[in-house]
Amino acid sequence: MVSISFLNPLSPEGKDIVRELGSLEGISQDSPHLRSIVTHNPSQEILDDGEIPSNFLELALKRLEWYIKKKHDREFNGRRYAYLSDDKITKYDVISFYLLCQAIGVKYGPNSRETRVMVESQGDLINERLGKLHAHESRFMVEKSLQMLLSDDQVHWTFFEELLSSRKIRLTDLVLDQGELILEQEDFLERFGPKIKQRNPLSMYQLLIGDELKELIMIKLIMQETEDYIKQVHEKAEKMVEPNPILLELAEQVSEVLSEPMQSYGYGSGRGGGGPLKAGPLNNLAFPPCVKKALEGIKSGGRNDAIVLFMTPFVSYARLYPDVFRMNITKRVSDQDPNLEITENEVLPLIYEAAQRCVPPLFDDQPQEKVNINAKLGFGMHSSLKMEHEGETTWYTPMSCEKIKLHLPHLCKPDDVCKKIGNPLSYYNRRIWEVNNLETEDPEAHEEGNSGKINNTKASEIQNGNIGDTKSNESNDTNDGSA
Repeated sequence: MVSISFLNPLSPEGKDIVRELGSLEGISQDSPHLRSIVTHNPSQEILDDGEIPSNFLELALKRLEWYIKKKHDREFNGRRYAYLSDDKITKYDVISFYLLCQAIGVKYGPNSRETRVMVESQGDLINERLGKLHAHESRFMVEKSLQMLLSDDQVHWTFFEELLSSRKIRLTDLVLDQGELILEQEDFLERFGPKIKQRNPLSMYQLLIGDELKELIMIKLIMQETEDYIKQVHEKAEKMVEPNPILLELAEQVSEVLSEPMQSYGYGSGRGGGGPLKAGPLNNLAFPPCVKKALEGIKSGGRNDAIVLFMTPFVSYARLYPDVFRMNITKRVSDQDPNLEITENEVLPLIYEAAQRCVPPLFDDQPQEKVNINAKLGFGMHSSLKMEHEGETTWYTPMSCEKIKLHLPHLCKPDDVCKKIGNPLSYYNRRIWEVNNLETEDPEAHEEGNSGKINNTKASEIQNGNIGDTKSNESNDTNDGSA
């Protein structure tokens, strides 16, 4: 039978495994037993010895490497990581889990990108492992885990306060009766059976709860426990004189795995490609028509949505994280702007400038919208940006073209490039990429027949464009109509 610690390293069984280890001595030494487990897995595909983890530290990094590549590598081959779903590695896996949590907690803290990836990867790995078990064994493991995670027979919905506030789970995912969570079939039938008419109560149980909801709750609870453990490690580490150098070195290696260039995962080619776009100063001449229109100021209804829901995500992502849709990695503003200097000195002033140009100026009669702007940047409902508030809300991604047409139709004045994209940020990235591409090509090749590209004069203008020059924006709306 599979050990419960294979799914939940933070279980009593998992903690016992760590106690048996005793210390960090020897965790970097090669383990022939671990190598044997990997190489003898019948589903395992090995191209070279470098793919085989030889010790606890290497296995820890492989856990994250699996998640990153699975999410981003178009040529991902799961058979190269088949050993991660082999319960024979339980002892090594549990210790690797703790090493990762401690390294991330010591070096990066609970609000870091490293923590978020660690938590998400743990949830994904549990789901992967459950999928490899026989149905009856998976069901038994989930039931056993929930018994440990939900200590009481009757659990009130407030038990999930952390999960709900962190959006790991939604209240609508839960089946409740008078505030109590209903999971078991007998309990469901007893409470709801007499009330269900013209439907089979047992079928309704399978539809509303069944195995899926139980698995979801178990996975999300373990993810929350993982996040809480990293936070505990971080708080203890702040009181330590000197963290263990092994953990610090592992933390650096974790960062390297997470920063693996996307072009090595197949992102360096394809239409509009050229590799990832780096964050840099904004070029207003590359803005799509809707953004230029919003920068002029909204002179009719829809000021709030145009500034808070549209301009705030666009400007912040275009300046700090333009490649969000291609990279598909959730980040926070501080991941890209650690001291918030760019956000304070470049992003917010441009948004405020557009708000001031509205008629009437947005903040004159609705000063609370500054708080809403901060919330859309991920800093909660507060009047100023402070690191301790980051994560209380989500950093909103830019609104799609379809949503703009629906909610802000007065901004949508499409040009030729708009017809080829589905998001204003994609438009901006395309124009910036074209400028970068023109730098390496023959200038004479762009004198004629380039309705789909920016000519050389425009390339120069974009490189030297000044943000906030309204007259320049207006004139370029005319000159750049065909993009």
